[in-house]
Amino acid sequence: MLDVDVKLDLGAFRLDVAFDEGAGITALFGPSGCGKSLTLSMIAGLMKPQQGFIRLDGEPLVDVEKGIFVPPHRRRIGVVFQEANLFPHLSVRRNLLFGRWFAPRREREIDFDAVVETLGLGKLLQRRPGRLSGGERQRVGIGRALLSCPRLLLFDEPLAALDMARKLEIMPLIERIRDDFRIPMVYVSHAVEEVVRLADRVVVLQAGRVRSIGEPNAVFGGGTQALDDRFEQSSALDVVVSDVDEAYGLVALKHSSGVIWTTAAAGPPGRRLRVVVRANDVVLSNAELVGVSPRNMLTGSVKAIDVKGPLALASVALDGGEELAALVTRKAVDELGLKPGARVFALLKTTALDDRLTAG
Repeated sequence: MLDVDVKLDLGAFRLDVAFDEGAGITALFGPSGCGKSLTLSMIAGLMKPQQGFIRLDGEPLVDVEKGIFVPPHRRRIGVVFQEANLFPHLSVRRNLLFGRWFAPRREREIDFDAVVETLGLGKLLQRRPGRLSGGERQRVGIGRALLSCPRLLLFDEPLAALDMARKLEIMPLIERIRDDFRIPMVYVSHAVEEVVRLADRVVVLQAGRVRSIGEPNAVFGGGTQALDDRFEQSSALDVVVSDVDEAYGLVALKHSSGVIWTTAAAGPPGRRLRVVVRANDVVLSNAELVGVSPRNMLTGSVKAIDVKGPLALASVALDGGEELAALVTRKAVDELGLKPGARVFALLKTTALDDRLTAG
């Protein structure tokens, strides 16, 4: 269990963050400059707060009032940065084994071969970092952090410098680490899709303060507005793989309010997934439509309408409990009679769903 309650005054910027974290992955989410990486640096011991404390499994790593500050090398915390920061003169094997120096011999419970297999590093062990791709370097950086046998793993925007192909290579590995090694993680990102796919819990930061805390579905629900940019407003929905249409290459994802068809390789029937739906990809109708190209139609009722200028963000309470955000014009609100309690049909184009980032 990680317990954080810290304050830091940098003049133009003040940080005041408090949250606790248990098993799985906790994401620190928010725009650039909101304090995510600064908070992570204090957990790692790279910066000191002016007030507050940080505790890991009940042990104080920092307690300003009591004068406690455990140096970084004694915290048993693995850190993965945006850049892997490998030693260029060492082979991949020796870079990985460097992490071993930070683990007491009696606590070296994570096996070298298991890490190599999980991260797919077997064929790279004799190479030097200069001969690796960006994704390969990041995998080595993750392996080095793992082999320090940490009590906690910190990820600071680990995918930000990678292209989409490399991101899709790394994300399943982070999921495997979560599931196989069961080390709690704090993951910093400003990318909605990464957070929705990976996180069990999200701490949303804005201007140095905690704005909201909750599961991805709640934080990115239709009414929470975790994102200030209305055009980036998204929703996260839990679904279950229910059917496969092999003739057309489509997979049916069952939601309590309807069925979502996707082109994702979603796995066998019964598998639970999480999908991201952007508000400006949702079309609302007050009547069930036929003969239209969108394949997906979810049912629900309007919960709230937030009007700003010519646009409006409609929060739809879907049948079954989750919320969906839809960005529409104010004129559409008036013409469709959209108001709290009104029944609506939400249409989603299959091609608007990014099947590369479908969460497992």
